[in-house]
Amino acid sequence: GHGAPVVLAALVVAAIAHGARAARPGEFSERAYLNGRIDLAQAEAIADLIDAASTQAARAAQRSLDGVFSTRVQALTEALIQLRVYVEGALDFSDEDIDWLGEAALHERIAQWLADLDTLLGEAAQGRRLREGLVIALTGRPNAGKSTLLNRLAGTEAAIVSPTPGTTRDVLRENILLDGMPLTLVDTAGLRDTEDAVEREGVRRAREALGRAELALFLADDREASDEGAPGAADQALLDTLPATLPVLRLLNKSDLSARPVARLGGEGKSAALRLSAATGEGMPLLRQALHQFAGSSAAHEGLFIARSRHVTALMAAGAAVRAAQARLQSAERVELAAEELRLAQRALDDITGPFAADDLLGRVFSQFCIGK
Repeated sequence: GHGAPVVLAALVVAAIAHGARAARPGEFSERAYLNGRIDLAQAEAIADLIDAASTQAARAAQRSLDGVFSTRVQALTEALIQLRVYVEGALDFSDEDIDWLGEAALHERIAQWLADLDTLLGEAAQGRRLREGLVIALTGRPNAGKSTLLNRLAGTEAAIVSPTPGTTRDVLRENILLDGMPLTLVDTAGLRDTEDAVEREGVRRAREALGRAELALFLADDREASDEGAPGAADQALLDTLPATLPVLRLLNKSDLSARPVARLGGEGKSAALRLSAATGEGMPLLRQALHQFAGSSAAHEGLFIARSRHVTALMAAGAAVRAAQARLQSAERVELAAEELRLAQRALDDITGPFAADDLLGRVFSQFCIGK
């Protein structure tokens, strides 16, 4: 039909009057899945492609729809099946005087499988960030400029800004789109010891929020840092208290007051830093670039595929089961349970592509489609 909405609506009404019906959300994709044209991860990629908030996310969803992610999962599944065949075969012939389960080749294959899984898990986690966004905690000492940065990134006066230390006393969350990338910014109370009961509760909640964040932006006053970006003693003491597994990007704020040029300073891990000014906006392009790189939406991640939280969870479950099997085989304790652990690992991988997916899982996946694609 022609593009006029009124004409198209009339055609739909006429079709329904003659016995047709409107497709349910996700019905066409569901039929393609049930008829073996696509697997479950590819079906989800259709919805992700429709919902993509950036060009990078759309390209990653297209790669998943093309089967890039599914092919990687299927390769892991096939290698796991070979391990299961070997282990279960060895158990079937356990009366033979041959220590098949103790052979170095078997343990090398398990170690290689786990290494391949870790690689895929890292890429899937990046793909999940592209789809679902990042949870970023703004932290640091009081009056470091956290609320000013939140307002700068959000483009609105979401948080109260005051030169009085301790103004922010609770956790403030703001959902934004940063150049098409979804972010949840969590502004927290300044970290310090205090006798004020309300502020002390705010610091406790800030620590709790840091435990759930995927990235921490640690703000510090650039006037207290060295020219090379090394933190002052007080900031370093706070950095040392952050969770060891939490990625941290240090932001040397207030460059407008320190009279130092904005810059991206070298270093890895918690030594990496940016010099900027949240108040004036100088250096914000550097921060945007760093956030996109961390989330996987940069040119360095052009081969990335889209993924969902359930995919990451399933990969982690598969890894845990194979590691449990590895430990049983190495200790030769209840080795018959190693075969069961490998079976559970394969079932976790099957949940991703869906060859044996439960009906309730399928219902959740396809009901999330906004149209009958």
